[in-house]
Amino acid sequence: MTITRVNPCARWSDVTVFNGIAHFVEVPESDLSADIRGQAKQVFAQAEEMLVSVNSDKSRILSCTIYLTDFANIEAFNEEWEAWLPEGSAPSRACVKAELANPKYLVEIAFVAASC
Repeated sequence: MTITRVNPCARWSDVTVFNGIAHFVEVPESDLSADIRGQAKQVFAQAEEMLVSVNSDKSRILSCTIYLTDFANIEAFNEEWEAWLPEGSAPSRACVKAELANPKYLVEIAFVAASC
């Protein structure tokens, strides 16, 4: 079976698709001074772009691993998360407290989604 890599470079691909399942990771890219709500919205917008690139959408997300740098942000993050997801389509998820590669990141999300 074919593995499709979207925008591969030496360290990663924007999305990797195998057997109709897309895998990708998003971190906030446009405004690292934003609070958790702002960074979450950035990640969600970027995720939607990646999903479109593999003929998918946020209703087809199967699983997510959410990395937060501070669990004090979890309530605000969850509010943004619930507002972003279509009703009845919440994926399985794990939420982990972690130190991220850039100290300005407040959130990073690894997505697994069904693609068409």
